[in-house]
Amino acid sequence: MSVAVLKPGLLTTLQDRGRHGYAAFGVGHAGPMDEVALRLANALVGNADETAVLEITLTGPRLRFDTDAVIALTGADFDSRLGDAPFAGWRAVPVPAGTVLDLARARRGTRAYLAIAGGFRAAPVLGSAATDVNAGLGAPLHGGEVLGIGQWASVPASRATWSLDPRPWFDADPHRPIRLLRGRHFDALDARSRAALFGAPFRIAADSNRVGYRLDGERLTLATPLEIVSEPLAFGTVQLPPGGQPIALMAEHPVTGGYPRIGQVAAVDLPRLAQRRPGDPLRFAEIGLDEAQTRYLRREHELTQLLDAITARLGRDRGRDGKD
Repeated sequence: MSVAVLKPGLLTTLQDRGRHGYAAFGVGHAGPMDEVALRLANALVGNADETAVLEITLTGPRLRFDTDAVIALTGADFDSRLGDAPFAGWRAVPVPAGTVLDLARARRGTRAYLAIAGGFRAAPVLGSAATDVNAGLGAPLHGGEVLGIGQWASVPASRATWSLDPRPWFDADPHRPIRLLRGRHFDALDARSRAALFGAPFRIAADSNRVGYRLDGERLTLATPLEIVSEPLAFGTVQLPPGGQPIALMAEHPVTGGYPRIGQVAAVDLPRLAQRRPGDPLRFAEIGLDEAQTRYLRREHELTQLLDAITARLGRDRGRDGKD
């Protein structure tokens, strides 16, 4: 059972939920930029949470399914066709063998996640199939490649008759602020720069990628120079290089760094940040730690409830179809 890559797209990579426990050896987490979209795509086709999917960036691949399959696309809204018909996301769709899926350009958002029942097969590296382009672990898809897929249970046709509402889980509005906590070195900024971080507009630079989003805008400066020992970094850490333009670290960020850490994107807003594209405006809104934790826990509770409901719905569909 396989999927042939007829065209790879701009940047299409295999991703699962990431590589854990190797930061001490200099190996980062990688994994999806928008973890919520990945988890929902897997749930829609009956996969486990950690199953490998395709992360698709801005311009998608053209794929041929060499066996019957069931797929789901979540995240960014792509102009896409399955065979001769438009292809709708946020639902499970049966695909007959020989069908071609063409994902052209993203109309809204930046990254979509394509899950296939059984998952895309890849040899794990340090316990994960996640591609880390910056670290050279895995590689983006290339034309002519053949992707293996795992075994999957029979899927009733009724799976295609219902879909998820993406609005609670997908937000690519570039005008809504991203919530940011003060970082360890926030107070080292001069007064003008402290105000600008939470008040001035930035723009995501063209050279932004899965390692980090470079932010063009008002130059931020320190009140006095700092000498900082290299310290651990996280997805969403906002650093300030000597040039004065902040960098928001993303999924393939280095595990340590020596630039001042002036902010930390609230975890609940990381999927929203991941769906911004180069050239988009970006503003930060300050949030406190307690509120950031509360919002994240509320999101996880609601997401867990939805994942459980999807699993139950698929079970009922299989039961009505008379199959295990």
